[in-house]
Amino acid sequence: MSCVHYRFQSRLTYDSLQFEGLNITVGELKRQIMKRERLKFCQLKISKAQTDEEYTDDDALIPKNTSVIIRRVPAAGLKSSNRRFVGHQAGPSAKSSQTGDSSLLSLEQLLKTENLAEAKASEEDKLKAVMYQSSLCYYSSRAAALLRLSASGGAQGFPAASCWRWTTQTERES
Repeated sequence: MSCVHYRFQSRLTYDSLQFEGLNITVGELKRQIMKRERLKFCQLKISKAQTDEEYTDDDALIPKNTSVIIRRVPAAGLKSSNRRFVGHQAGPSAKSSQTGDSSLLSLEQLLKTENLAEAKASEEDKLKAVMYQSSLCYYSSRAAALLRLSASGGAQGFPAASCWRWTTQTERES
């Protein structure tokens, strides 16, 4: 019985896949790995572990006892489900998303509102206010005061709203 040793790029250890014969095609190797690992809705890219040469043809033959590295790629036509939270500032920006409706509360007024669920404001501003209010308990009293100052627009370009290290450094200096 022949085998091919494979590992996913994110793993440290190799697994073995046994097959009959001296060689296995890339397409058959992909099918067996997807079945064994229960993978759906993705494509696999296979490359040699020693040379990083990628097998592009599904009919190419992989000799027995070869080590390969597998990379998962989203299937063609499907969007990646990898959603990352991009850049969160500790305090809301002074630029509020105004829709032009004067009956909506501004972001500064929302920061002082206790019941945000019933407040008349855009969803985006409500979410910013919730994130700001919930993060205040993690800052020291001085940092929280500085964040409130930067959120109200009192300190233009104040770096503490986006840089925790700077805030803790200034507290150590005082």
